[in-house]
Amino acid sequence: MTTYNVAIDFSKSATPFNKVNIATDSPAELHPNKNLVGVETNKTTNEESLLIQDVVKSYQLQNTTLKVLDGINLEIIPGEFLSIVGTSGCGKSTLLRLIAGLDTQYAGSIIYQGNLVTGTDLSRGIVFQEHRLFPWMTVEENIDLAFSATDVPSDESKLRVQQQINVVGLTGFEKAYPHQISGGMSQRVAIARALVLKPKLLLLDEPFGALDALTRLKLQQELQRLWEQEGLTTILVTHDVEEAVFLGDRIVVMESHPGRIKRIVPVPLPRPRDRSSYLFQSIKTDVMSDFSMAGVE
Repeated sequence: MTTYNVAIDFSKSATPFNKVNIATDSPAELHPNKNLVGVETNKTTNEESLLIQDVVKSYQLQNTTLKVLDGINLEIIPGEFLSIVGTSGCGKSTLLRLIAGLDTQYAGSIIYQGNLVTGTDLSRGIVFQEHRLFPWMTVEENIDLAFSATDVPSDESKLRVQQQINVVGLTGFEKAYPHQISGGMSQRVAIARALVLKPKLLLLDEPFGALDALTRLKLQQELQRLWEQEGLTTILVTHDVEEAVFLGDRIVVMESHPGRIKRIVPVPLPRPRDRSSYLFQSIKTDVMSDFSMAGVE
């Protein structure tokens, strides 16, 4: 049995957790990402990191300026899984759109792989809450659509589409149309479409928010498997605190009006994670306390 000695001090006004000893029957050496066990990781900052520096985003409403994001500073290192949580209107999705390059009207800088983000790029894939599949296209055609703006030869694109279909567990559904598959399967198609271009950074905007609870749990496990398999740097925006704890290496807690980073919570848990463990529930409860929901399931 291995014991993880974890000191948690989130430096907030509420009484911090005491030092806890977590005993587990799943030693670190059994987990693919054993280097992630603990608050600090072995990963180091380099030119591949995503740097968000002093980002401010505002909208002009008639004669009023509405500030949506203010003073966002964040560094995401290669291979990290970052979860972002916050109430509606805190600017989580807006921040994701800025990182994706879908919106370039902001102050500050977003630097990825040493370059300033000035627009969309194939190195950054994004998945939205709605799967956004074309109903008149089959599963494989919807995924292959990702190659429409590339010069990848058709033979190679077809091979990669089939490989990605296999990866997300949709083998046998290549010729199916969106109305012939479930919502969870449709979202897998959307994830496959984002992954087929082999991005280095995957952005997820509430990808499971519209799904039922059981399907959501299954796809959370599937996403964790894909993350481990592909080694992607991943940023997940979610309202689901348990989802954030289950998947993230760190959790960015945002506050609203305007959107700011309130604090960043490390998740010092080995994978696969036990949702019923004391430390898992402690981290979940602590994050939920930022939204006056401590103890609420």
